[in-house]
Amino acid sequence: MTAAGAKTEKEPVVIVVDDDPSFRMFLSRLVQTIGLKSILFTSAEEFLAARQPDGPACLVLDVQMPGLSGLDLQRQLAERGRPLPIVFTTGHGDIPMTVEAMKAGAIGFLSKPFRNQDMIDAIKEGIARDRESRKKFDELIELQARYESLTAREREVFALVTRGSLNKQIALELGTSERTVKAHRAQVVQKMEAESVADLVRMADKLGISNA
Repeated sequence: MTAAGAKTEKEPVVIVVDDDPSFRMFLSRLVQTIGLKSILFTSAEEFLAARQPDGPACLVLDVQMPGLSGLDLQRQLAERGRPLPIVFTTGHGDIPMTVEAMKAGAIGFLSKPFRNQDMIDAIKEGIARDRESRKKFDELIELQARYESLTAREREVFALVTRGSLNKQIALELGTSERTVKAHRAQVVQKMEAESVADLVRMADKLGISNA
């Protein structure tokens, strides 16, 4: 059950991209044992053409496939801005390939045959990571919406407050009265839903405007 007004999370899913049909079915049955749904693709191209999942996901990806390789797909997803957690599988991986995948953020690199529990543990970690990533992404979108609700002058006050300027200094820099600055500051706090200046500083940092 979720609290009133809370956003309901979409169902987690495991995405399997592998050109071996028997292996795809094996993984589908394996993820069912831990109560998760799977979506199966025969190639990286097929996966890229499909709609991406709305909920937390983990991608189980074969390294070497006809057409785009698993590493190629990993790079393409990274270029899109929000890469999925990836567990690589391979029947003939090598150390340089493993190093490249892990440096690019892969959760694991499992050689076939692997222990079922190792795959289950990696998938659970991937789902947890993506859940947290999506939560942070949603929070940032909400924070950006609050910031965009500020007027141009309120944004100037926001930037100066988070830089550590006092009301008197802000009034001098903006060529206005201290009383007006206090009014703008109160609006900033209300619209940004901040409880303190420290809150505003953290928000500015997340928005990438702390040095504005």
